[in-house]
Amino acid sequence: MTSLPVAVDAMGGDNAPQSVLAGVRIAAEQGIPVLLVGQPEQLPDDGEFEVVPASQVISMGAEAASSVRKMKDSSVVRAAEAVRDGRASAMVSGGNTGAAMAASLLRMGRIRGVSRPAIATPIVVPGRAWPNVMLDSGANTECSAEWLVQFAQMGAVYCRDRWGVAEPRVGLLSNGEEAGKGSPLVKEAFELLEDKAWQARTGAVFAGNVEGRDLLEDLVDVIVTDGFTGNVALKTAEGVAKQLISALLEAFDSSDEARQGAEMLAPALTPLYDKFNPDSVGGAILLGVRGVTIISHGASSPRALANAIEVAHELAERDTVGSLRRILSSE
Repeated sequence: MTSLPVAVDAMGGDNAPQSVLAGVRIAAEQGIPVLLVGQPEQLPDDGEFEVVPASQVISMGAEAASSVRKMKDSSVVRAAEAVRDGRASAMVSGGNTGAAMAASLLRMGRIRGVSRPAIATPIVVPGRAWPNVMLDSGANTECSAEWLVQFAQMGAVYCRDRWGVAEPRVGLLSNGEEAGKGSPLVKEAFELLEDKAWQARTGAVFAGNVEGRDLLEDLVDVIVTDGFTGNVALKTAEGVAKQLISALLEAFDSSDEARQGAEMLAPALTPLYDKFNPDSVGGAILLGVRGVTIISHGASSPRALANAIEVAHELAERDTVGSLRRILSSE
């Protein structure tokens, strides 16, 4: 797996393929082999990268499942097939998120024992070397309590494999930290998550309920919720961060004195900005399929895409999918 390239959906993203190619070149400079998947006439033909031809492109607004079934020669489908066929170790796409999920599920298949794949998104925690991992953040808008327990298992394995957290703490997102708080789904999931058997199997610890204000706190390592709630919570946090940064920049530019103060604070603020910069995250992973799929934002910069490729390569190298299989299935 480690010698295989990462298949990159060259046509996926708001500024594809130009921005994608720029990110691929950054990754290549770091020694990561890449397989480009897309329309040959829009990709380099000088032998710089191996190209898998794909004549079709699934647009950002297209209906995901039907498009994947009908557009079998689309770039995202061919990228997933490259992983399935052993031609690539992992895939990265910044295109239609639903299409990336559907292509991965239909072409790679689910890990045996997994009910529903989930998107695991890292959330930066100030002052800590590793992020909180929230799942599901958009793949399943409606869930059962049993699925949430499975998300907890997958999130714990992912947190351990990628960041070396030996005993991941799992929190259940609710509207209060008390055990009796939450919707019927949350209450049922709480009872199931208290079972020591799954915790012992994954090396995790259930830490109880967490609230929306705890997303960036060092209280847990994995946050479990349904895809609807997770997606809303994630985008709310992103929106607040953007507004806060805009307000700070406006304040720093409001007067000569403020600008002078900003220059003095720059050495302390720059590392913090870099930590919270979405470009440094490297995308979200779809857990539960029989291959590594990293989903990037459609507006990802070249640096963000390069980081996503690096994450995909790293997870394939560490055989995270194999770890999930050993925990969740009998394969």
